[in-house]
Amino acid sequence: MTLLYDLLDYNKSFVADEKYKDYVLTKSPNKKMVLVSCMDTRLTEMSFKSLGLKNGDIKHIQNAGGVISHPYGSTVRSILVAVYMLGVEEVVIMGHHDCGFGALKPEPMIEEMKKRGISENTFDVLEHSRINIKNWLQGFDSVEESVKDSVRKVHEHPLFDNNIPVHGLVIDPDNGKVDLVVDGYKKD
Repeated sequence: MTLLYDLLDYNKSFVADEKYKDYVLTKSPNKKMVLVSCMDTRLTEMSFKSLGLKNGDIKHIQNAGGVISHPYGSTVRSILVAVYMLGVEEVVIMGHHDCGFGALKPEPMIEEMKKRGISENTFDVLEHSRINIKNWLQGFDSVEESVKDSVRKVHEHPLFDNNIPVHGLVIDPDNGKVDLVVDGYKKD
């Protein structure tokens, strides 16, 4: 059996045994916060537990590196939806130490793509379309600087309500220690 079928089999018993009742919540977060963090598996529960959060407290957006890579990408759109439609009153961008995305170099990933059948022509089309795939896949040198850059992109977005504080944090995935990088309550 494949993983998908295992998951679907489990889901049948989850529904039949009414285990879902423990997770029924409203669409709006209890603590009126949205957290953008990395998709690193070490943070799936650690990011919540280390901040005293539980299911339903926040909106949680995860992506590679917890990075706001484009001001008009899906992450910023999700933040705007959370603020304007779901009652969010604070935004937190949380990076982490030992981040795989931070160390990402585009060349090995591009080579792996080619090994799996992505043609050289595809890369040529992207380049011709003015998409710099190497820049797009490049990680970052400093998690703190990456967090500061993402906070800035949200805070300076023309559609963002600047009355909403945008904070920046960095978590240690080994012990859950969180450091403050940007205090969104303090206006520069």
